[in-house]
Amino acid sequence: MKTYLVVFLGLTAVILLGGVMNMGTDTPLVPYPDGYRSWTHVKTLLLLPGHPLYEGFGGMHHIYANDKAAEVLRKGGNHFPDGSILVFDLFEAPQQDNAISEGARKVTAVMLKRAKAYKETGGWGFEAFKGNSRERIVTDPVTQCYNCHAGQAQRDYVFSQWRP
Repeated sequence: MKTYLVVFLGLTAVILLGGVMNMGTDTPLVPYPDGYRSWTHVKTLLLLPGHPLYEGFGGMHHIYANDKAAEVLRKGGNHFPDGSILVFDLFEAPQQDNAISEGARKVTAVMLKRAKAYKETGGWGFEAFKGNSRERIVTDPVTQCYNCHAGQAQRDYVFSQWRP
C-alpha cells in the first residue's frame, strides 16, 4: 500500500509540475476588440492598385486606438503600456462615379500590448479576424505580423502616428 501511495503521489507531482511549467509557455489568444469603433479614430488610409502592399492590404484602412494607446499616440510617444490596443479595420475600396467608398470588410486586425505574454513578438499579441466574423486567421504571428512590424522597433512596433 505504501508503494502504491508513493507512486501515486510521485506521478501526481510530475503531472502538476508539468502543467504549471506548461502554463508559462502558452501564448494567450488576442481577444476580439468589442466596441472598438467607438475608440479614438487615429487615421484612414487608402492603398490602391500599384502600391507594393496592395495584394495583401489593398483597400480602405481605418486605425483605432483604445484610451491607453491613444494617449501615447497623442503625446508622440514610442512606448506603449500593457493593455494598449490598436485595431486595423480593412475594407474593400470600390471606385465608381469618381468616388471611392467603403466596401465589404476584409479583415479586422488587432495588436494587444502585454510585454510578458508576447515576448517573442516585441511585447505585442497579433490577431486578425476574417470579414465580419470572429474567425481567427493568424496562424503564425511572427511571420504573418511581427516580421513586418520589426522594422518599427524604435516606435514600439507601431506604424501609425498621431496627426494633430
